[in-house]
Amino acid sequence: MEGELVTPGQVLGKASQLKAGKGAYVSTENDTVYASLTGFRSLIPPPSDSVDQRSTVEVTGHKAHGAVPQPGSIVFARVTKVMARTASADIVCVDSKSVREKFTGIIRQQDVRATEIDKVDMHLSFRPGDIVRALVLSLGDARAYYLSTAKNELGVVTAESAAGGTMVPISWTEMQCPLTGQVEPRKVAKVGA
Repeated sequence: MEGELVTPGQVLGKASQLKAGKGAYVSTENDTVYASLTGFRSLIPPPSDSVDQRSTVEVTGHKAHGAVPQPGSIVFARVTKVMARTASADIVCVDSKSVREKFTGIIRQQDVRATEIDKVDMHLSFRPGDIVRALVLSLGDARAYYLSTAKNELGVVTAESAAGGTMVPISWTEMQCPLTGQVEPRKVAKVGA
C-alpha cells in the first residue's frame, strides 16, 4: 500500500486505525479516510511517546499542482450548468490561490441558503457564467465537490446580465444590470463580509 498511486476520493483506510495527514481527509459520515488529491500514499508512524498510536496517512502530489479544494475551504467557482435540484460549477480559486487542475463543484438545492430550503429555486439562484463564493462541504460523488452558499457572505459575487453588463447586487436575492436597469434574481453574496 505504501507508495501506491491514489486519486481523489479513494479510500485510504478507517479513521479508527489511521489519522489523515496532508492530502487526506476524514469523512465524519462513515469514519473513513479518503485521498483529497492525486499522488502517492505514505504512512508516517506515530512518535513512540504519543498517546494516539495510529499512523498518519499522507498523499503527496506526483506533480507540482496548484491549490486543491479541501472540506472547509472557501472557493470561487464559475457556474456551468443549472438544473432543477443542483448547479454545477468549475472551481477556479481555493482560499485565494488559483487551481491548475480542473475541479468540479456541485451546489445542491439544500445547500443554497440556510432558511426556507424547500422554497429554493435553482434557476432563481444562479445562472451559467456566474462567479460564486462557496464553502467546500465534502468530496461528493463522481469526483465533484459538494459546495454550499448557505451563509450570508457566500453566493454570487459576479454576474453578467443579458446585455453584457457586470451586474450590481441590490439585495441578497437580486442583482441589477447597470446598462438596462434589468433586475435578475440571484443568491447574492453579502458584500463586505
